[in-house]
Amino acid sequence: MPKVSVTVITLNEAEHIGAAIDSAAWADEIVVVDCGSTDGTADIARARGADVFAREWSGYVDQKNYAAERASHDWIFSLDADERIPPALAAEIRGLLSSEPPMRGYRVPRVTFHLGRWIRTTDFYPDFQTRLYDRRAARWRGKYVHESVAVDGPVGQLRLDLEHYSFRDLRDHLDRVNRYTTLAARQMKEAGRRAGPLDLLVHPPAAFLRNYVLRRGILDGAAGFIISAVNSYSVFLKFAKLWELQRNPRTQIPNPKP
Repeated sequence: MPKVSVTVITLNEAEHIGAAIDSAAWADEIVVVDCGSTDGTADIARARGADVFAREWSGYVDQKNYAAERASHDWIFSLDADERIPPALAAEIRGLLSSEPPMRGYRVPRVTFHLGRWIRTTDFYPDFQTRLYDRRAARWRGKYVHESVAVDGPVGQLRLDLEHYSFRDLRDHLDRVNRYTTLAARQMKEAGRRAGPLDLLVHPPAAFLRNYVLRRGILDGAAGFIISAVNSYSVFLKFAKLWELQRNPRTQIPNPKP
C-alpha cells in the first residue's frame, strides 16, 4: 500500500493552517514549507504534528517542488493552507492507494465557499486541480500564475470535492483579482501575446456570458451574478494591463507570495 505525504507551503497562514492540517490527519506525513511567517504559522503546524521546514520564498513552483522533495513518501497530495480535505475525499484517496494506482497523477474537483455559500456554478466549479501525484513521474510547472502539476502519462480523476475557503469577503476577492491580473498580464506579454481594443471589447462580456449563462451562475442568485461580474472584470483588467505593459515595458512586477 503506497504511503502518502501531504505538503503545504505557507506565509502567515495562522488563520487557516490548523484546520488544513487537521483535515489531512489521515495522511502518513504532513510537510509544511514556511517562508518567514510572523504570525505563528510554523508553531501551529508543529503543534499539529507537521514536519516544518523554513525556506526563503523562491516562487510557487519552486516552493511546491521543494516541499515534495522534503517528503518521505513518493505519493504527494499538495494542499493549500486555505483548503480542506473532507473525510469522504480522504477515504476516496486512501481507497485508491490501497494498492498501486494505475496512473501517476489524479485531478480533484475543487469547490469554493464564497458569499455565504458553496459555489457550484460559474468558472469556480468544478475547478479541477491535479493534486495527488507520484513525484517520480510528476513535477510542478508554470511561471507567475496558474502553476500546475505536469505528469508523465495520463491523469486520472477523483470524484469527491476538495473544499476551498479562498476569500474572506468580496473585498479580499477584488484585491486578489487586482494582484493576479497584474501577474497574468506580465506572463502573457512574455509569451508574446498582445492586446488591442477588440480584446477589451469582446473578452469581458464573453466571460460574463460564459459564467452567468453557460456555467449556470444564474442558479446561484445574487452570488452567481456577482461572481460572474467579477470574473468578467478580471478578464478586462488582464487585457487592460497587458495593453499598458505594451506601452510601458519597464513596469516592475514583484514575485508573488502566497
